Amino acid sequence: MADEGKQAAELIEFIAKSIVTNGDDVRVVIKDGGNLLELETAAEDRGRVIGRQGRVAKAMRALLAASASGADARLEIVD
Repeated sequence: MADEGKQAAELIEFIAKSIVTNGDDVRVVIKDGGNLLELETAAEDRGRVIGRQGRVAKAMRALLAASASGADARLEIVD
């Protein structure tokens, strides 16, 4: 399970780094045995990751749910 959590975290990190302007500030923390992924970004990039009406965040969660490694994981965007 831990390996699947790491793969899911790498997927979310890749997507987030593609969206934001400060890719070096993107961090994904694996919690709860891989069932919870917390995405941290720079304050000015948080809006890009969430998107209008949460569309980007929903799309990232949908991709995570569709992947074999992240099917059971939840994604939270933290401050």
